[in-house]
Amino acid sequence: MSSSVSASPFTGLDAERFATHLAQRSYLPAWWIAAKQEAWNEFTSLPMPARKDENWRFANLKGLSLDDFIVPEEHSSLVPHLPNFPHASEIIFSNRQTVGRSGLPKELADQGVIFAPLDEALRDHGDLVRNYFQQHPVNLGSEKFIALNIAFAACGTFLYVPKGVKVDLPFVVQHTISGDKQSIFPHTIVALEESSEASLVEFFVSGDTASHLASGVNDLHAGQNAKLTYVGAQNWSEDTLSFQANSIHAARDARVQCLNVHLGGRQARHESHSRLAGPGAHCDMLALTVAKGSQEFDQRTLQTHQAPHTTSDLLYKNALIDTAKTIFSGLIVVDPDAQQTDAYQTNRNLLLSDKAEANSLPGLEIQANDVKCSHGSTSGRVPPEQEFYLQSRGIDPVKAHELIVFGFFEEVLNRLEDEHLHAVLSELIQSKFKKS
Repeated sequence: MSSSVSASPFTGLDAERFATHLAQRSYLPAWWIAAKQEAWNEFTSLPMPARKDENWRFANLKGLSLDDFIVPEEHSSLVPHLPNFPHASEIIFSNRQTVGRSGLPKELADQGVIFAPLDEALRDHGDLVRNYFQQHPVNLGSEKFIALNIAFAACGTFLYVPKGVKVDLPFVVQHTISGDKQSIFPHTIVALEESSEASLVEFFVSGDTASHLASGVNDLHAGQNAKLTYVGAQNWSEDTLSFQANSIHAARDARVQCLNVHLGGRQARHESHSRLAGPGAHCDMLALTVAKGSQEFDQRTLQTHQAPHTTSDLLYKNALIDTAKTIFSGLIVVDPDAQQTDAYQTNRNLLLSDKAEANSLPGLEIQANDVKCSHGSTSGRVPPEQEFYLQSRGIDPVKAHELIVFGFFEEVLNRLEDEHLHAVLSELIQSKFKKS
């Protein structure tokens, strides 16, 4: 099966290509066009990360070059199948184009739920989208790449759930990319009003093994007493350069669960900033990573407690094989008025190779005097007797590693209420061990 991507005179990440992209969206609100122009100006003015940047400590800066990447105008026919599990509605993108979509159930549409590609939502609900777009930037070091996302964002999704509406099944989005040196810029906005409930699952996958660039941004908003679950699972090609920035804002008594699964990419950086903005707000920040070969996964997090009686729990688990490398740098910040904060931050690394490298930098910044906060990091190897036991039962080393990783990850996967999604993510993790 061949890709339908065609050549274009305006392909690179340059001013001419950006001007063409902007002209193609002249029908969208003026504020959006202005935001994209501002983002482009920021992207071109900001320098690339440098060796002395603390936010990029331990990262391989030589691998961050954006040279030669191009912006596709047409979809590819190489679109992996969406995992099959119960969900409310789906949207599928290929090379920045919408290629598949199921209708929103009538009962949800009648209640005012909106689930649409971002360009469509901007056209039909521009003022509503504006209320939630980039209200709380991540600001953890990837500002240049976030600006690039906003400048070229097209394959985005807008999910809006009105006050009091509860959606049992998750909404699903799949972003796919194919073709050598193609780039993609997913931008997702989720807005849950007071006392509403919903889940969104995003899959980020490559349709081939070529070199790609992916720069994604999420704006996640949970209103008062709302319950939001977000799952992002990326399995890009092993030659993909990936950036992802997640912004989480939780109002009074809101509950947010955010789980990210990292499998693909040559070099993948993920930033996540949760803001507990109202009393009683809670956020679970979870991540699972399987790093093989020479992959590098760079994770930067910030838990900001802005109000009293807020709670957060971060648990990031990394399994490393071969010469893979992971970086975790996390910080809990408790503002002066955020008394009786209860916050935890844990990074655990499972080293399945003598040559793997795990770097951890957890931290606390507490400005209140009545809090309970802790942070910790562990890196360890599998006890030899465990591997010996499995292999003595006829299990080959690769399968033994797989079973050990599954056991290591179950603590996180078991936090999901959706058993079907639990099974899908387990199968996705298993697929990494099947790759040659």
